[in-house]
Amino acid sequence: MIGGYRVVRRVAAGGFGVVYLAVGADGQQVAIKEYLPASLVSRPPGAVLPQVAPDKLSLYRLGLKSFFEEGRSLAQISHPAVVSVMNFFRENETVYMVMNYLEGASLQEYIVTARDLKQAKVFRESTIRSLFDEILRGLRIVHQHKMLHLDIKPANIFISDDDKAVLIDFGAAREVLSKEGNFIRPMYTPGFAAPEMYRRDSTMGPWTDIYAIGACMYACMLGFPPSEAPQRNTNDRLVAIFKRLQGVYSDNLMEVVQWCMALDPLARPQSVFALQKQLNKGGERRYTKLTVGDKMRMQIDSVVTGTQRAVVKATNLGTNLGTKLK
Repeated sequence: MIGGYRVVRRVAAGGFGVVYLAVGADGQQVAIKEYLPASLVSRPPGAVLPQVAPDKLSLYRLGLKSFFEEGRSLAQISHPAVVSVMNFFRENETVYMVMNYLEGASLQEYIVTARDLKQAKVFRESTIRSLFDEILRGLRIVHQHKMLHLDIKPANIFISDDDKAVLIDFGAAREVLSKEGNFIRPMYTPGFAAPEMYRRDSTMGPWTDIYAIGACMYACMLGFPPSEAPQRNTNDRLVAIFKRLQGVYSDNLMEVVQWCMALDPLARPQSVFALQKQLNKGGERRYTKLTVGDKMRMQIDSVVTGTQRAVVKATNLGTNLGTKLK
């Protein structure tokens, strides 16, 4: 039992916490996230209380405070595209965040499944536009509450069984610890983290989350994440990669993604609203007219050898996602 909730099983564990499936007194299923940063604490099997080394105690408490404040802030947000925090409390010398339990799959799972179909488009353009229109509506509310997500990636965008796209697993506590501590474990997700997240003296803002949104759209188009920001600083192949997608996706969508992923924070959209305006200009889509040679090269690149590993479930996930989200 934790805070009056009966724990059914552990759902997931990461570097900063553990998520459990639990049941409340009313019988409702909930997800409970426990603050338990692996770099700072240990907990032997069967133990309840985390063990924190004395030299790490102040840092542990700093992250604990940030995690608690994150729960307090999220509890004030009510939007279908943002994970719903129903309760948060202190117990067992740590903090727990109680959220609505979602059933479905992450965008990352959809991308991997659709990519395995080995088609020219991982997702249709209409799918990408409708999905991120939904996500941006939620992110805009988050930013209006003076919060940042700081860990947007396909694994943290959840597609529920009732066809909702939801932002989960905010990273405020991670960010606080990364600024104060000296960790071997990275605080960011390579490919989706903006350049400023690699520098301790940089300023975070809505543009930081917007970089990650662009990287997620990139992953939906190509099936894999973009290069890490430091690598792009020395050898940026983004323009060349999008040149290969001409005629596959509209010029407008590719321009929006490149705008989001500008290495200079000031060169990106400075607000979600500015990004929404551009993304919703669907009536102005332009496609670069390809030469015969371009088409032949694209045809050669798209040839798939061997047996495709697509299964019925994969086909449903990869081809019907756009319809579901609409």
